[in-house]
Amino acid sequence: MLAIERRNLILEQLQREKRVVVSELSAYFAVSEETIRRDLEKLSEDGFVVKTYGGAVLNEDNVVDMPFVIRKNTNVAEKQIIGKLIAAMTQDGEHLMLDSSSTAASAARYLKAKNNLTIITNSVETLIELSEVSGFNVISTGGVLKEGTLSLTGAQVDRSFASYNVDTAVFSCKGIDKVAGVTDSNETNAYIKQTLLSSAKRKVLALDHTKFDKSALVRICKLSELTHVVTDVKPSEDWLNCLTDNNIACIYPKIGV
Repeated sequence: MLAIERRNLILEQLQREKRVVVSELSAYFAVSEETIRRDLEKLSEDGFVVKTYGGAVLNEDNVVDMPFVIRKNTNVAEKQIIGKLIAAMTQDGEHLMLDSSSTAASAARYLKAKNNLTIITNSVETLIELSEVSGFNVISTGGVLKEGTLSLTGAQVDRSFASYNVDTAVFSCKGIDKVAGVTDSNETNAYIKQTLLSSAKRKVLALDHTKFDKSALVRICKLSELTHVVTDVKPSEDWLNCLTDNNIACIYPKIGV
């Protein structure tokens, strides 16, 4: 197994369990503890983990995006539910923007059942997902490929999103908080999503239940700027009231999806 493959598996475990132990990882991967320590040192240098005595914990304050392969394999069932709900609220012939989140990429898989959609995105994963769909107009924003994320970034992305007017923008975030609003881990991601939102009539935040009452470094928008929140389970009554007060429609599976 290559070191990068082992580190990605360690990151997946950290996403699930929030902590890892050197001795346990050593036994699981059948490598020396020194090799695992080097892996954790590299992950620490990249900003993904905080080393502890005998192991490491997930860096919850991380301002660096996890590799796409890690995000893609996290909360898969929840993202599938959200993707189906977004497809159900999308009409044939609509124009949409999708950000580079793994949640939006999941939605793209279910949007393939629609007809005559125009989809503009800075996600390489979404472009690949839709590459063989007949009858779609799929537009890449262009931009600079960000290492490990399958995301296109840079000024070209902002110019491209700003040059269109669409029916719906679908995006995700690191957290949603009643005071902080909708937040992300870094300014580049947040600014791209702000541009995306400004180009759409319907502003759809797609996020799983674990992101409620969480906040990250940079604000994307206030709650009042959203029109819809799509999530995998019914939020608390407190959150439902908050969304209603901000004129936000909350979409979640009522009976099953």
